[in-house]
Amino acid sequence: MAETGGGGEGLLFLTDEQLRKGIEAMFFAYRGFTADPDRILEGLDYGRAHHRAVHFINRSPGLTVSSLMAILGVTKQSLNRVLRTLIDDGLVEARIGREDRRERNLYLTDKGMVLERSLSDAQRARMRAAYRTAGPQAVQGFRTVLEAMMDPEMRRQYLGLKEAGS
Repeated sequence: MAETGGGGEGLLFLTDEQLRKGIEAMFFAYRGFTADPDRILEGLDYGRAHHRAVHFINRSPGLTVSSLMAILGVTKQSLNRVLRTLIDDGLVEARIGREDRRERNLYLTDKGMVLERSLSDAQRARMRAAYRTAGPQAVQGFRTVLEAMMDPEMRRQYLGLKEAGS
């Protein structure tokens, strides 16, 4: 545990330069990770906020608007703009809550599922290739690092979603 798999760099004694390289790798990896979906979304006049909403609605059908706001960390006004577009375009359906009629439960329509699948297929292909290149130990280490970087509340949300989808 005192060394990384490739370069033998001590994990407990990371230099500013090693940290800078990690930060830059995250920036460039994120650009790559979002590039394919961005190209798809651009042709539809949607942005990353639409992608995130579609992703989490697909992940948890029936998700309430307030739960989606909490997951995305956005204001109601900001989310309503995104949801209005997705609903008007026939990608998302908002149903009145069964137990609490003030709630709106969100579901992807068939058209929304097609969009979500094309967006996530592109990202899964990129992640699958990277995971295969890195190997199982690196994949687990990568997840551990990402989870350790999350704020405690975000980690709880992530772990809750992870358990719900297991």
